[in-house]
Amino acid sequence: MIYKVLTAEQLAAVENGAAMQAPVDIADGYVHFSTSRQVQNTLAKWFKGQKGCALVSVNGDDFGPDLKWEKSRDGDYFPHVYAAVQEHHIRSIWPLDEFDADGAPLAPDVVVLAPEPRSKPCADK
Repeated sequence: MIYKVLTAEQLAAVENGAAMQAPVDIADGYVHFSTSRQVQNTLAKWFKGQKGCALVSVNGDDFGPDLKWEKSRDGDYFPHVYAAVQEHHIRSIWPLDEFDADGAPLAPDVVVLAPEPRSKPCADK
């Protein structure tokens, strides 16, 4: 599984038939995702103080060659999907209604403790 944080408005749009995308996805030309290990840092960096967000999971295997692992923050490889991500791709949705002391939403334990994707490249590639 790979994970994406959506605002309430973005989630509602996906549930009404729109492709899953945030402004950064539109600007970069792909949909940004995080692994279970990366998601809490993503929440702390980009979603601090934001209420009403949700975390969704999708199966990266659904995207075949449209899922690319690319070096990003701190030299880590992040999953990027170069295809339309639709509601039928969503496997789970978690409301992000708990926050740490700095105001970052907290990812659910079931996500943080989930195994990393098998197809993720090694850091030395």
